Amino acid sequence: MNTNNQAPYEHGFMLSLLLLAIGGLIWLFSAFIPSLFLALLIAIASFGQYTKLQTRFSASLSAIILTLLITVILILPLSYVLLMSGIEVSNLIQTIKSDFTAENSKIVFDQIIMTLPLSDAIINNLKDSIGNNLDSIIISLKDFSMVILKSIVNLSSHFIFFLIVVIFSLYYFYIDGKSTVKRLKDLSPLENHLDDILLQQFAGLSVSLVGSVFIIAILQGVIFSIGVMLVGLPVLYFGLAMALASFIPVLGGLIIWLPLSLYLYSQGQSVDALIIVIFGAFLIGTVVDHFIRPMIIQKISKKSGQKSALDHTLITVLSTLAGIMQFGILGLFIGPIIAAMAISIFDVYAIKYTHTLDQS
Repeated sequence: MNTNNQAPYEHGFMLSLLLLAIGGLIWLFSAFIPSLFLALLIAIASFGQYTKLQTRFSASLSAIILTLLITVILILPLSYVLLMSGIEVSNLIQTIKSDFTAENSKIVFDQIIMTLPLSDAIINNLKDSIGNNLDSIIISLKDFSMVILKSIVNLSSHFIFFLIVVIFSLYYFYIDGKSTVKRLKDLSPLENHLDDILLQQFAGLSVSLVGSVFIIAILQGVIFSIGVMLVGLPVLYFGLAMALASFIPVLGGLIIWLPLSLYLYSQGQSVDALIIVIFGAFLIGTVVDHFIRPMIIQKISKKSGQKSALDHTLITVLSTLAGIMQFGILGLFIGPIIAAMAISIFDVYAIKYTHTLDQS
């Protein structure tokens, strides 16, 4: 009887210790979280190739081979881009601080409004409605740009440390992946088939949520960089801006190419403005967003075993933006992965308690 009375307290105490242990580890490894998340994402996406290599080589040799391949093909080029970006962005930050002021922006805004082929009444309404809020809009855009740019500088300044942690973690994710999964299943109070569903859902959603938007972001960033290069504007800044904006489907690119084209038009650069419109509205807004984006999402979703990644478009967008605000540029990876965890838990909860939930 005494044992039965103490059992609930013992379970609660152990649960509290478990939560404290998890919280302590998160606090302890907080400096490594961006690197660990990136390595985890790469490991999940490429674990199938690691399994295939194990049919020919030992586990450690397969992990070494695949880690080296991914390092040469993906991680080293990414690190080089981060390093070069950090050098250029440092200068760009100083330019934004000195030139991107409210006074200069109001002058540009007035020039753009006056050159639009609109009636005087509409122009006056635009000046009143937008001009009154222009200061707050400029401050918000400037702050957001500075957060992203500074995160790139900080990451590139520690890129050697970042690179070592990613490669080291990736190797051990391959080596200990199966044993870690088994350990988690043994510790989990859920039934084994629910553990399997949870892990499969998380792996599939991680690849779907992150892989699709990341590929599209790179594609749109590269395409817009070509257009920007043709008109002689800073390629890195506008390419990065378009890549980040692409996480907002359909309308994301609009906030980049439309103001830029209007500015060029107001300065009498009609040909340059037309080039930006072609690359922004046609190639990115029409071809990529309406044709290539659905194809990529459908292909990745099918490969990862998910019914449709489009069901989570809103979560994808919001988690990506929130991830950027919380973790900087690496929030592109971290935000959607956290969202994938939440979605996986929701799905397993619905399966576990399907008979008790009100589905009327």
